[in-house]
Amino acid sequence: MKRYFSHPWALAPAEAVALQRELRAHLILTDHLEPVRRVAGVDVGFEAAGTVTRAAVAVLRYPELDVLETAIARRPTAFPYIPGLLSFRELPAVLAALEQLREPPDLLLCDGQGIAHPRRFGIASHLGLLVDIPAIGVAKTRLCGTHEEPPNQRGAWTPLWGQGEIIGAVLRSRIGVRPLYVSPGHRVGLETAIAYVMGCCTRYRLPETTRHAHRLASGPR
Repeated sequence: MKRYFSHPWALAPAEAVALQRELRAHLILTDHLEPVRRVAGVDVGFEAAGTVTRAAVAVLRYPELDVLETAIARRPTAFPYIPGLLSFRELPAVLAALEQLREPPDLLLCDGQGIAHPRRFGIASHLGLLVDIPAIGVAKTRLCGTHEEPPNQRGAWTPLWGQGEIIGAVLRSRIGVRPLYVSPGHRVGLETAIAYVMGCCTRYRLPETTRHAHRLASGPR
């Protein structure tokens, strides 16, 4: 898979923070995507007491949501666990998994943040920029920002605010469950991101993309 940006991965935490601030200027946070037929879920797990990163990609046909192909890649875990810098720990394995796909996906749904991040550069933004594929962050918990609780109805959402701007949506994907934290990563606007996340949610809180990728990343070896 073609890389549109590249950088060293062997960085000190302060260097990684500086790189996030540099790269975020290249993000496109409006809709620049073709019709979506292949949507990929991306998730990461760890093996061998955290020393091995196991990344999984599950590509689903959209909007039918049947699985087209999957890929798993393992890489040594080289970066420490530091909130806000998880992409530097996880993306080397994710990129290796994406390289295995027969065709690139049209859209990436990442288990993590897009711009709903202290430096507006979470894993969905980082990955989307590196491979120049539209990407959305779909997180189970809030990393930063403030919000009101969305109404208890499917598809309801409230803005996630950070430093006076909307950085994402707090989305109720199903009645009676905790909301998801959805944010644009790259080449997708917020309302389009919400629509695609809801289009990938069926009977469960999490999108089918995430559910398939999670089973591959964290299931039996």
